[in-house]
Amino acid sequence: MYIKILDFHSMEREMIEIEFSNEQVNQLRELHLQHPHPVVRYRALTLVLKSQNIAHHKIADTVGLCTNTVREYFGMYQQGGVEQLTMINFRKPESKLAPFKSIIIEYFEKTPPSTMAQACFDIEKLIGVSIKIEAMRRYVKFLGLKYRKVGAIPAKADIDAQQKYHDEQLQPRLNEAKAGKRQVYFVDAAHFVLGAFLSYLWSFVRVFVRTPCGRQRFNVLGALNAITKKIITVTNDSYITSIQVCELLRKLAASTTLPITLVLDNARYQRCHLVMDLAKELGIELLFLPAYSPNLNLIERLWKLVKKECLNSRYYENFPLFRNAIQTFLDTMNDTHQKKLASLLTLEFQTFTENQFKFAA
Repeated sequence: MYIKILDFHSMEREMIEIEFSNEQVNQLRELHLQHPHPVVRYRALTLVLKSQNIAHHKIADTVGLCTNTVREYFGMYQQGGVEQLTMINFRKPESKLAPFKSIIIEYFEKTPPSTMAQACFDIEKLIGVSIKIEAMRRYVKFLGLKYRKVGAIPAKADIDAQQKYHDEQLQPRLNEAKAGKRQVYFVDAAHFVLGAFLSYLWSFVRVFVRTPCGRQRFNVLGALNAITKKIITVTNDSYITSIQVCELLRKLAASTTLPITLVLDNARYQRCHLVMDLAKELGIELLFLPAYSPNLNLIERLWKLVKKECLNSRYYENFPLFRNAIQTFLDTMNDTHQKKLASLLTLEFQTFTENQFKFAA
């Protein structure tokens, strides 16, 4: 009996013959060193080793792959060259919700859920498919959904009146202010009550904030300059009335020789004869907003920033500390929070479409 000894190494080279030019080898080396995807780098490395006439099983050992995968890479290169090596087509298992995609999209459009648990429960009732919360979260992200905060539309707002006011009254005056021909101020009062302002924090355990007793409040009547973002204030611990509004008017009149426009809401203490007569005497234009239009008052955004920076998740032992924190922020914000103010207080205003108003929950 005769035994034939086979040279498997030479057989491997004979089974897949690839000719490489110096340019092709250099291209493969560059692909191995620079391509961002590790799979493509492995593919290129196997071909570089192949160009050096190294046996397939040694290439597999060097790269850490099985010989079948190595041969597969060789076949890809023979079929389409470097371009074929760079193609990534991983198998993506299809979600069991995929056949019901249109039904699920309609569900999220008509009744957006507040939690993934609620979505799982509702969709199981709708299509009879049970799915875990994490799988549902991945699927809705695949569909393009995001966890968004619900916006507010004043129920009695007149969106046509808002748009007309913005285009015909507010914007022309802002254009004059940008040109240095007018001072435009957004006016409003904020009433900060000493208490616990709760917020979200990144923490290992739930954090508790002590709640002060009492109902003391710090009132701030502010006028925010549309261009410089500087604020002029009148403050007290009691009430904001027409007296404080008149005090603010006198401060503003003394601060500039340019024409002044105040953008303000329709609060009674701002629209009374005392205020309107003084404004006329001082040459200040009062540009009253349409009813229910906080979205057109720039200073509303500033009050939210004050709460975020000074009050959220903070405890003040007494009212003077509470008041001082707010006053200090307002006095120094143009130096300490310049970038945030520039980003937050842009002269772009939220307006609403008919559909947004019609389909608001």
